Amino acid sequence: MGYRRINDELAVHHGTKVNDKRVLRLCRKEHIQSTIKWKPKSCTRNASDPMYTAKNYLKREFHADKPNQKWLTDVSEFKYFIGSEIHKVYLSAILDLCDRRIVSFVIGDHNNNPLVMKTFDQAVAAEPDAHPLFHSDRGFQYTSAQFHTRLKSHHMKQSMSRVGHCIDNGPMEGFWGMLKREMYYGRRFTDRETLVNAISDYISYYNNERIQRKLLRMSPVEYHDHLEKAV
Repeated sequence: MGYRRINDELAVHHGTKVNDKRVLRLCRKEHIQSTIKWKPKSCTRNASDPMYTAKNYLKREFHADKPNQKWLTDVSEFKYFIGSEIHKVYLSAILDLCDRRIVSFVIGDHNNNPLVMKTFDQAVAAEPDAHPLFHSDRGFQYTSAQFHTRLKSHHMKQSMSRVGHCIDNGPMEGFWGMLKREMYYGRRFTDRETLVNAISDYISYYNNERIQRKLLRMSPVEYHDHLEKAV
């Protein structure tokens, strides 16, 4: 954790209220350093034969006034090792821009259409009355006619990042970076089950326990419930 997160944890979970500068000073004295953000090495390229593309209606407006108003989605890759062989799993997730909770996620062995379809189906099952603006990159799954039909059937407007502009889907990329810095980087996973469990456990921790200053020092689920009660 960085000094801001340490301060938030102290205030919310331990009843210790101090300012950021004091925590920073103590961190420097004790040589406590947070994990470092790395600049993404690549961006998803345009599908070679897209069936459907949409404009960038989100336009980097990463604020939503209420839950289920704007959803972001993407797929990220994770590796594990069996001896010298490298194996991969893929995590597909949908993030709500208002409360930053992960609405649904699916882990699979292949980055394909069924992976993102299942993620979408889980999200609408969890939030059947949701009709958000749905934003993604231009990966082949999201430009397929099958996926576009799913969105239309649930009365969702589709939005897509411009080619080569990862920042158009910035909060989703930010979640991948957070997950990998705090759970994945620096560890060597030697079986699929351990990696899948670690990903699932982290998402549960992120949704239910990981407080965020932008969410008034609440976790995504706590902030979601707070907004629901205020309606």
